[in-house]
Parts: sequence; structure tokens; C-alpha cells
Amino acid sequence: MEYGLIGEKLGHSFSKIIHEKLADYTYELCPLTKDELDAFMTAKQFKAINVTIPYKQDVIPYCDMLDDSAKRIGVVNTIVNRDGKLFGYNTDFAGFLYNLNAHDITLKDKKVMICGSGGTCKTVTAVAEYMGAKEILVVSRSKKENTVTYEECIRHKDVDVIVNASPKGMYPNNLESPLDLSDFPNCKAVVDVIYNPLKTRLLQQAEQLGMKAVNGLEMLVAQAKFAVEHFLSTEIENNKIDQITQDLLKQLTNIVFIGMPSCGKTLTGQALCKYIDKTFVDTDAVIVERSGMSIKEMFARHGEAYFRQWEHDVIEELSKQNGLIIATGGGAIKNEENIQNLKQNGVVMFIDRDLEHLLVTDDRPLSKDADAVAKLYEERYPLYTKYGDLRVPNNYPMEISQQELDELMNTILEGYHEILCHQWA
Repeated sequence: MEYGLIGEKLGHSFSKIIHEKLADYTYELCPLTKDELDAFMTAKQFKAINVTIPYKQDVIPYCDMLDDSAKRIGVVNTIVNRDGKLFGYNTDFAGFLYNLNAHDITLKDKKVMICGSGGTCKTVTAVAEYMGAKEILVVSRSKKENTVTYEECIRHKDVDVIVNASPKGMYPNNLESPLDLSDFPNCKAVVDVIYNPLKTRLLQQAEQLGMKAVNGLEMLVAQAKFAVEHFLSTEIENNKIDQITQDLLKQLTNIVFIGMPSCGKTLTGQALCKYIDKTFVDTDAVIVERSGMSIKEMFARHGEAYFRQWEHDVIEELSKQNGLIIATGGGAIKNEENIQNLKQNGVVMFIDRDLEHLLVTDDRPLSKDADAVAKLYEERYPLYTKYGDLRVPNNYPMEISQQELDELMNTILEGYHEILCHQWA
């Protein structure tokens, strides 16, 4: 391996994608156990590497030289092999600072609360000190020197900025959150260094409460850019960070369709695959395949609650994935947790078809006649408008022309890219 990443678990790392967009080399993921680390570092069979959890401090004794950030923070995430001597750097500092500045978050004279007391906390603390924070509060699961516990931190209701530097909420434990942000009414901005999922539960709550919410994806790209500059002794324009972050968002985010039965979610999703490089999946089809029953049969044999549990579980699973087009069942919006799950990696689009254009079909248990469809429409329409990030009118005929299809796809894609640029980046 010439260039790559070492760490314990690397299965969901985006670093290979990012580095190969930044530079013309092959970047490898090299998971190591603690027992394998010494042999790897001693052999020095690499040109340059990045280091991630849990080895950012363990690699320091192997380095012959450390840059100022690495010395001050005591954490190394970048190592360059120059003629057998290992030079250690910390580019997380510059990456986190870049992320804050890119989103107009200043820590000067602010009270900053950091969740987690590990290596990432050290980097965040150093940046907060550098920016002139008035007070820095570190929250830890257990009582340690210079920290407060999660039970104690809620007394600090005057916190201005909260940073999650812990793994709480990271894949696969997407449902977790380190804090209830309603305990901190003075907070104006929340930064989560996690980037998988793209919007943790913490960030979703921040948005709901009107706080600025920023994930760790841009920090990841920025620190990689600064690492490549050390790898190759070169300079890269900062606009590459923004460009690659946008490219990643387009690649990773899901497009989710909600709307009434027969509004066109499935047909639209299947057609969209020809316009954008994503994989289509229909939650109802997954339920039918896995359960061995049609939706109508499941309702008849087990009732709606049984079906809704199936629906919830399938949505929870699919929502953790990236690069999908997801068509949901018409009633998925009845459970708010479904929406939270879908929005952690997805842009939710409401396919809005007027009532007179909706079909009555015998295979849909809750919309088997015109009166039932009208009742559902009245009940659910406010939820569709509430949860949709974009409303997509779809009163096109069932036998849609190519021109009409192109118009519909352009509406979806233009709205999708607009949302990514202004609400996600």
C-alpha cells in the first residue's frame, strides 16, 4: 500500500472516494487490529497514510517529527514517510476550523459545549481555544477531571454552540442522540462531526428548533484536502472542498417519495433511475417479498398495526443506506419516526396528485372506493405538505409522453439539487 487509511473499522469510510477525487493515486482502506498496528508501523511500507479511530494517539510514538497541531493536541491523523522518517500531522484541526468558517459559525466569546472526551474532543477544544471561546465545557459519560456528566450538563442552559465529538448517533446506531437540545434554549448552532448518517437525530432536532445544523462531511473533505497537500507536497485550491462535498452529497443522499396511493411514486421512482445514478426501491415491494404476503392479505390476516410495524422496520433499514430512490407507502407518514429515519440521509419529495386523478384499486386496503380515497386524502394531505422538502405536482396522464416525463424529471432534479445546495451543504 502506498496511500491509504488505517483504523479498526473502515467498512463505511468515504475516504477512498474523497482522496481519489483530490489526487491521482489509488487510496486503500487498511483495517488493523491493535495487535497488527505495531508491525504495520514498524515496517513503514507506505508513502503516506491517514489514521482514524482508535489509533490517532497510538501512532504518535512511531513518528519522528510532529507538526505544531499534532504536538499541541496530542492527536495524529496524517503520517508521511520521507526516506524512512515518519512525519505526523493533525489535519483535523484545519478541517474542523474550515467547516466552522464555511458555515459562518464563530466561537469567539461563546460558551461551547463538547459532547465526548476522546481524541476528537481534543481537536475541537483546540479550535475553540484558537477562535477565542469564552468557556469550553466537555461532557463525558463518566465523571473525569475537567468534565461534566450528561446529567450535569443540562444546568448549563446558556450554552451558545454545541459540538458532538462522540460516536452517539453514528451508523449503525442512527437512532441515538447524546442530548435533548430543548434543554439548551440559548443554543444557536449545533455541529456534529458525524457524517454517516448525513443528518443525525441531533442535527434533525437542531433544525426543528431553528438552530443552525452542520454535519461532519465538509470537515472530512477539508481534512483530506490538507492531508493530500502533505502527502504530495502540493497546494490544492479550497474550492475543491466545496466541489467534492457537493459531489458526495449528490452521490450519498437518497431521494424519497411520499404521497397518496396511486399518485405515481413507484412509476416516478423507476423512471428517475434513468436520469440519475441511484438504485430504486419500493418499501411495499420489499415487505411483500420478505413476508411472502400481499399487502391486502397482510391487512386481512393480521391488521393494519402489523403492517405498519413491517413498514417501520423496512424504512428504518433502508434509510441507513445511501444512493437510493425510495418509494414509500401512502401511510408511511402516519409514523413520525419513519420521517425522521427517511430524512437522516434523504430529501423527501411529496408527489402531489389531485384527488380526481387518484385511482381506486382493490389491492389497496385503505383506498378501495372513492369515499375511502377522499377521506384518506383529507386526513393525510397536511402531513404530506408538512414532511415534504419539495412538493412535486403530478397530474400527468398515466400514459405520459416523453416530453411530459422529461418535464417531471427536471422538476424533481432541479428541486433536489437546489435543496442540496442550500439546505444540506
